[in-house]
Amino acid sequence: MKLVGRILVFFMILTSSQDVMAWGMTGHRVIAEIAEKHLNRKAKRNIEKLIGHQKLAYWSNWADFIKSSPDTLINRTGSWHFLNTAGNLTYEQFLVALQNSPEENLYKAYNRVRKQVVNKELTLEQRQQAFYFLVHLLGDAHQPMHVSRAEDLGGNRISITFFGREGNIHRVWDSDLVDNEKWSYTEFARVLDYEKYFYKQYTNSTLEEWLYESHKLANIIYDDVAKNNKLSYDYIFKFKSPMEECLLKAGLRLAKELNSIFG
Repeated sequence: MKLVGRILVFFMILTSSQDVMAWGMTGHRVIAEIAEKHLNRKAKRNIEKLIGHQKLAYWSNWADFIKSSPDTLINRTGSWHFLNTAGNLTYEQFLVALQNSPEENLYKAYNRVRKQVVNKELTLEQRQQAFYFLVHLLGDAHQPMHVSRAEDLGGNRISITFFGREGNIHRVWDSDLVDNEKWSYTEFARVLDYEKYFYKQYTNSTLEEWLYESHKLANIIYDDVAKNNKLSYDYIFKFKSPMEECLLKAGLRLAKELNSIFG
C-alpha cells in the first residue's frame, strides 16, 4: 500500500522520540502480543483476511507513526489518543463527562473506528486503518496519563527526575516504567499473561469502566507526584504492579474486542 510505504519512511525518526507515544513502542507491542494469544480461530481468520499474516505487534504503533506524515488527511489524529476530564470524578460524573466530551478524543474516536472496521462500504485500506487505530487506541485507554487532565497536557507539563534524568510524569508512564524492566515485548507478554483465568477476570466489563479505571489511577499518580517529583527505586516499587496490570488488562480486553468483532 502506498500509505504504508509513506509511513514506514518515518520509522527511524519516530523511534527516537517516544515522548509522543503512549506506552512507548514496547508497551503497545506487549498489549498486542497478549491480545494475539487470546484470539479465537474465527477471529484470527477474519483478521488475516483484513490485514494479512503480519503480527498485531507490528501494527500496534502505526497510529503514532502517522503523526509525522505530511499527509494532512492522516496526521491530524493526535487528539484521538487521549481523553481529558476534571480530576477525581465519581463514575456517574465520569460517564457524563464522556458523553459531553469533544468528538475528536480517545473515547469517541475508538467507538468510531470500531464501527468502521466492519463497514463493508469502506475501502479495504480504510478498514485496515480503522483496525490499526483500534489496536492502538485501546492500549492508550489503559495508559492512565492518557485519561487525565488538559491543564498539564496529561502530565507532560509536570517536571520530574527519573533516576536523576529530567523528564515529565507522562513520559514515565509512557516508557520509563516499562523500559526499566528490560524485557523484550514478547518476554514481557509471557511473564504477564501466565494464568488462564485472567481473561475472564478482566474482560467482564465495558469500555467506559476501563477508562474510569485509568481515570482513578491517574488521580493516584497526580497525588503522588505532587508530594515527590524525584523518582527512583521507591517509585518503581510503588507503581510497577499497577503498570503491569494496565498492560495485561489492555491486552486481554483488546482480545475480547477483536473476538467480538471478528469472531
